[in-house]
Amino acid sequence: MMHDFTVPNGQPYGTFKNGTPVTDADIERWADEAEQGYDFPPEVIQHAIRRGGRPSLGGDGDGTSPVVPVRLDQALAAALDDRASTEHTTRSEVIRAALRAWLAA
Repeated sequence: MMHDFTVPNGQPYGTFKNGTPVTDADIERWADEAEQGYDFPPEVIQHAIRRGGRPSLGGDGDGTSPVVPVRLDQALAAALDDRASTEHTTRSEVIRAALRAWLAA
């Protein structure tokens, strides 16, 4: 199938990693290939479907970790950032550790 590809201002489509320009023939070949569809094995499709989002934090089996937004005043946020920086970790990890310690007390 022939496609009508227009390039604004006569600019090239781009280049491959090796610097070779992408041509009309390349675009045509890719469009034809995409129109025919791709045949992926079921395990590849399942992996792609499950891959979205951040990994689960717990081993609860359902693969989810609820997000719990919390508002902090400026001083507390600054102290949180300082602690995370000092421990070379994230705000979230500091909050989780503090919450675990408080709940265990």
